Amino acid sequence: MAFTLDSRLQADCFVLGRLEFCQLLLMNNAALPWFVLVPVTSVTEVCDLTSSEQALLWEEVNSVAKFVRSNFQIDKLNIGAIGNVVSQLHVHIVGRREDDYCWPGVVWGSATEKQYTEKEVAAVISSATENLQGFKL
Repeated sequence: MAFTLDSRLQADCFVLGRLEFCQLLLMNNAALPWFVLVPVTSVTEVCDLTSSEQALLWEEVNSVAKFVRSNFQIDKLNIGAIGNVVSQLHVHIVGRREDDYCWPGVVWGSATEKQYTEKEVAAVISSATENLQGFKL
């Protein structure tokens, strides 16, 4: 199966690397720790994954969520697989703070001008390499 990342995810995110089942992306929004997991599959809905694929997806979601909680100062985790604009199956994992720019509202559609520098992205990749089991570039 040839896997192609949706062009909108490609445009909005940095592709950091790969876990066992998913590509790990970082949304180019340095105001929040915002990661996106994209399972390497042609399936567009979680319910259409096999039971073992669903288990692996949620294992990776939990792993990234714990990574966010341990490595960033946050008050709450938001996890969602909405996919109305981008139909390719993907899961957002966002660390929220009560003082972030769009609290308590949703992050989707709330613009920020704070983008990552190359140095900041390299630091996130380094931290992911050290802290996420099975992560590879």
